[in-house]
Amino acid sequence: MRAGNFVRVFVLGIDPGLTRCGYAVIEPGPRGGGVVHSLGVLTTNPGHPVASRLADLRRDLTELFDDFRPAVVAIERVFFQQNVQTAVSVAQAAGLAMAEGASRGLPVIDYSPSQIKAAVAGDGRADKRQMQEMVRTLLGLSATPQPPDAADAAAVALCHLAHDPTGRVGRLVPSARTR
Repeated sequence: MRAGNFVRVFVLGIDPGLTRCGYAVIEPGPRGGGVVHSLGVLTTNPGHPVASRLADLRRDLTELFDDFRPAVVAIERVFFQQNVQTAVSVAQAAGLAMAEGASRGLPVIDYSPSQIKAAVAGDGRADKRQMQEMVRTLLGLSATPQPPDAADAAAVALCHLAHDPTGRVGRLVPSARTR
């Protein structure tokens, strides 16, 4: 997107999930913050077959990419603790977002939950409340973004901006996860 002689650069932050996939489109801003251009959650119907839900999510992600033309995609890395079924559906959603970004030639970078917490709150073990308050503060919002999946996606985008303040590129040497 062009505004006068300037090119607007957007980071698309994704908090992957098949039922609820949080997203945040953020333009780099001053002092480690950013300007929110869109924030929300893409949803699919848990009563539908997985293949149909993935098709719905893919359609919504494609529309998001088309509308905002991000320069980079930042995704929360799938973290597996106990629930295998949840981990699989989160990985499927993450895969769709990664593939959409990669197919457009964009850098796709994934961040672990502790990397996101450290970059946004200054503590890799920050709790949900601390993270939401830091997201609100860094984005200059009057209230915490809702639903929580949207706030989480904003934290992912802010994490990327902490690592790449211009929001233009990924790491100089991509990790194996981003190839």
